[in-house]
Amino acid sequence: MNLNDYPLWTAVITPMKEDGSVDYESLGVCLDQQVEAKNGILILGSTGEALNLDSYERSKIMDFLKEKKPAAPIMCGVGGSNLDEQLAWVSHLETLPIDAYLLVVPLYAKPGSEGQYEWFKDLMDASTRPCMLYNVPSRTGIDMSLSALGRLNTHKNFWAVKEASGSVEKFKQYVKAAGNGRVYSGDDGLLPAFAPHGCKGLVSVAANSWPKQTHRYTELALAGELKDAKLWEDSANALFVASNPIPVKWLMAQNKSIATGVLRAPLTEKDMCKSEVVEKADNDINNWFNNL
Repeated sequence: MNLNDYPLWTAVITPMKEDGSVDYESLGVCLDQQVEAKNGILILGSTGEALNLDSYERSKIMDFLKEKKPAAPIMCGVGGSNLDEQLAWVSHLETLPIDAYLLVVPLYAKPGSEGQYEWFKDLMDASTRPCMLYNVPSRTGIDMSLSALGRLNTHKNFWAVKEASGSVEKFKQYVKAAGNGRVYSGDDGLLPAFAPHGCKGLVSVAANSWPKQTHRYTELALAGELKDAKLWEDSANALFVASNPIPVKWLMAQNKSIATGVLRAPLTEKDMCKSEVVEKADNDINNWFNNL
């Protein structure tokens, strides 16, 4: 599969049963919905609560994908801040039919430019698949180094950047630093603002609850033909009234896409708030799509 043929990648949730174990039946439904919508699949990212799952669970999820063989490209998250652990994870993933990796800026440690360069280079050196580098300062506590990115953009396994700083000006800087690499929005609601500045697509939370709707939104935004940017920005932001993925799991459970909205500690359904805001967003997006 050509990864560039997929402008929308869904950061897929990890559904769970009431007892907190992984709900593979619901996960299969989620994957089927993404395939039907023609979206790429990002598994075990932060929306998938990857850091709250143990290594055995993460491996079993990847085994499930191997058996299911969804007809869509698969990108897998590589995160944390322990390099040896992540190199071991990449080594395991190399044995599986995966198409790409999402490499996040190390969490909590807040490394400088040289530390980031060495982190990403070591992981990309260990890979044989295309790599998307992930800037998400709201979670990592520090921006991806532009100078490190400028040194990494010619690496044979560098493919793209997922940029989630929330700033148009920063987005433009990452497009420049990425060289010939592709830059994707990591913010659902800001895709229309990023589209005129070299944005190639979206890595989405909203596409969990709205797979086909978000696919069409992405197409229209990238083509400069979207007429409802404010509606989409407000609706996407509604999925962040509590820490991601609390609201999107709640909504999917309400709509029977998954069996429960259960999360893995330290996340909990008890922190869900402003459910009426999320319900309104769901109605607005479905009305938008039905009236296209």
